[in-house]
Amino acid sequence: MARISPIEFARNIQEVCDQFQLVAAYDVRILDDTVAKVRAFLIPDMFIDVFYNADTGKKSYTLINKGRRIFGADNAFIGWHLHPFDDPDEHIPSSEISFVDFMEMVEKHLTPE
Repeated sequence: MARISPIEFARNIQEVCDQFQLVAAYDVRILDDTVAKVRAFLIPDMFIDVFYNADTGKKSYTLINKGRRIFGADNAFIGWHLHPFDDPDEHIPSSEISFVDFMEMVEKHLTPE
């Protein structure tokens, strides 16, 4: 997959955040020519941290509640994998996960049926 710039990546994340009512606000930081970080604020004490490195292709999405990871997905070290809700320290191999996919999983988990 072709690498995109951190600015383009951050714009894509913003567009996805704008599609989900559970996102109250977001903060975008372009650290340099290769790294972007986005924090999407959900409810008090809960947010999603997004990381992208254009040089390495590393991406990570992490749902944080009260300072602790409760769900995540990334492609670091072992390729794409999930840190599931029931055991966020676990690594479950996965195919590539888009931010839209991640947000849909978060929304499903946080929205009562």
